[in-house]
Amino acid sequence: MGEVKNLIDKKAISKMQEIVKDQRICMFATNLTEAPFSVCPMTAQEVSEDGHILFLSAADSDHNQKILLDPRVQLMFSKVSDSEFMSVYGKATISKNREKIDEIWDPLAKAWFPKGKDDPNLTIIEVFPEDAYYWDTKDGKIVSMLKIVASAMTGEQMDGGVEGHLTV
Repeated sequence: MGEVKNLIDKKAISKMQEIVKDQRICMFATNLTEAPFSVCPMTAQEVSEDGHILFLSAADSDHNQKILLDPRVQLMFSKVSDSEFMSVYGKATISKNREKIDEIWDPLAKAWFPKGKDDPNLTIIEVFPEDAYYWDTKDGKIVSMLKIVASAMTGEQMDGGVEGHLTV
């Protein structure tokens, strides 16, 4: 069992920013009341200062249409190589805020939006977290790997993780 370290406000937002900066691609789930729910990979453009997670998206995309019907979403970030994971549940909104699009635009997005920032199909999905949880290593990747090996050899349970709720 790892250490439980719940984070609130600025510390929670900082942890979210750190995880998203390291692993921008997440599995983005919509249609949460249906089984199976709809999931697709999405690239987070940023975690704002108030803890909202922003994505660029096509207005006519399947997930935008599902958000219009039900704004509840689940995001799952995972960076297996560093044992960093985060799950975020929240509500999403869709906008065409030109100023914000200019601010978060990434040149790689041109692969999906060939007309660039002025593409009329370009929208922003903004996720307002309501519940978030993270899992991380407390000793870094190399030390954690050594602890896993030692734990496997001795049969004793490893204590190398940190996890907790993120309250924004």
